[in-house]
Amino acid sequence: MQIPRLHPDTIEEVKQRADIVDVVSEYVVLRKRGKDFVGLCPFHDEKSPSFTVSQTKQMYYCFGCQAGGNAIKFVMDVGKRSFAEVVLDLARRYQVPVQTLEPEQRQELQRQLSLREQLYEVLASTAQFYQHALRQSAGQKALQYLKSDRILKEETIQQFGLGYAPAGWETVYRYLVDSKHYPVQLVEKAGLIKPRKEGGGYYDVFRDRLMIPIRDIQGRVIGFGGRTLTDEQPKYLNSPETELFSKGKTLFALDQAKSGISQFDQAVVVEGYFDAIALHAAGINNVVASLGTALSLDQVRLVLRYTDSKQLVLNFDADNAGTNAASRAIGEIAELAYMGEVQLKILNIPDGKDADEYLHSHTSEDYRQLLTNAPLWLNWQIDQILKDRDLKQPTDFQQVTQSIVKLLKNIVNKDTQNYYISYCAEILSLGDSRLIPLRVENLLTQISPANNTSQPIQIKKKWENNKASQAAVTNNERGLLERAEGLLLRIYLHCPEQRETILNALEERDLQFSLSHHRFLWQKIIELTIEQVDLISNLQDRYLELAEDLNLVSHLFHLNEKSKKDIMRTPQVVQAAIACMERVMREKRYRHFLELWQETDPEAEPERWQSYYQAFYNEKIQLQELDRQRQFSITDLV
Repeated sequence: MQIPRLHPDTIEEVKQRADIVDVVSEYVVLRKRGKDFVGLCPFHDEKSPSFTVSQTKQMYYCFGCQAGGNAIKFVMDVGKRSFAEVVLDLARRYQVPVQTLEPEQRQELQRQLSLREQLYEVLASTAQFYQHALRQSAGQKALQYLKSDRILKEETIQQFGLGYAPAGWETVYRYLVDSKHYPVQLVEKAGLIKPRKEGGGYYDVFRDRLMIPIRDIQGRVIGFGGRTLTDEQPKYLNSPETELFSKGKTLFALDQAKSGISQFDQAVVVEGYFDAIALHAAGINNVVASLGTALSLDQVRLVLRYTDSKQLVLNFDADNAGTNAASRAIGEIAELAYMGEVQLKILNIPDGKDADEYLHSHTSEDYRQLLTNAPLWLNWQIDQILKDRDLKQPTDFQQVTQSIVKLLKNIVNKDTQNYYISYCAEILSLGDSRLIPLRVENLLTQISPANNTSQPIQIKKKWENNKASQAAVTNNERGLLERAEGLLLRIYLHCPEQRETILNALEERDLQFSLSHHRFLWQKIIELTIEQVDLISNLQDRYLELAEDLNLVSHLFHLNEKSKKDIMRTPQVVQAAIACMERVMREKRYRHFLELWQETDPEAEPERWQSYYQAFYNEKIQLQELDRQRQFSITDLV
């Protein structure tokens, strides 16, 4: 469902009614400590509680990992959900009327919300019906298949809510419409029945099939996958697209895998429902299954919310069909992998087995070892290029080289491309290290014919030294800016009486925030009024609504004992922070003019030479004055 922009009044009322202690307590065991509550942080492993919740401020903060925010932010981070989704759920929970920014959208949103709630109810009832049918005499064949063929224990069958759709043409129709009295149009919209082409009436979509509920990230049934128990085709049949279910935006078992993915910092994608179920039953709980299509960007982004390293392992059969399936499944991920934004690996199980078959004769530790040894996608592609090729044969060597060049051209990230140029050059040298430089040069020539140089691989020593020196200066500057700008923003947020002073100082010296995350925060600050009472809370809302990364600046919204001391002598600290920001700017100008002066010939261009000298000398004097402004008893702050 596309959620329109919500009215600020709705967001504000949700914040007022959703008590943060009440919300957080559903996920964290909190204990009273003074005015606040403490507990173990849900966002990182810890043994001593550093996670605090302030009921008076309606905010949480972890002094261990710097996670922080209000109730909305907490639910977003815990469930990896969008701002609008969380606000709607909290509004429903705390009975807050929902308004949209555009009044004409309000009625349509309410209609959609009402429809979705009804669909969830119908699908939940259907799932229970299928589970019940599995235990009846007509479902014995399906139950026997699960226990004998798939070797699933009773607890696993219940864990995944597996069931059976009876063979009759109108069994589910009669149950839902005649017995449960759901409107027939609603049951059709849930994807459970279809209208007959002739004679009127409806028939069941799923008949005589083993039923596998497909759930959303919150564990609510949104559709079904049905496996035939006969020779009927297709072997697997999914629910049609509905208001709740979109095959290209859903991953099977993600609701059960999300915690495992976060724990292992890795997501594993398999082909079939039963591969995922078997792996979960074996204790490997970071696994999801695609729904028979190439992985879409929506699916990838959905699963990568839960892994910091963005590591994704595709597990497909090692036979030709599995190799082709892997290539198809990669789909839109390829571009992300070439750019280095996802760490994509390929796991081909030996002997053409799928994960379910493999676990019949191997342990879960054996499978984990396969995961550990799985090659990166680029290495896997190179292995596929080399497969059944003899590089000692001229024709094979030429074809392999052409395929490798085509692959290398696709790699956007230059560091990654340089690594694989060296890697492939070693392969093509056939063990003769003397040939590696030649192979590197040949690959570079074919990748970038107009730039026939080996500089990306063989960097000149002088340039390398200069770059290292420049990087050191840049890192020092960034560290100084990080502390100075952060301190100034923290004062602005927590000391309203200093806001006009800070604004005037920045304007007088024509200074800007240099670091992008500080600059973005400052832009959001000046969009709000100086008199804004609840400035921090409103800023957090803007970040969440715009889906911006709040983690880079969230620590500025909170004060611990050290940060309280840091801003105790506020006027002096403002002066020092402003001086530091200006110093970094003037340091760059000083180096620029000094470099120009050194490169100018005093005999050929005496006036220009003198001008550059005067410019860098003036900057040097200004730097000394700025250093003086920073010299007082809390200079260690910046």
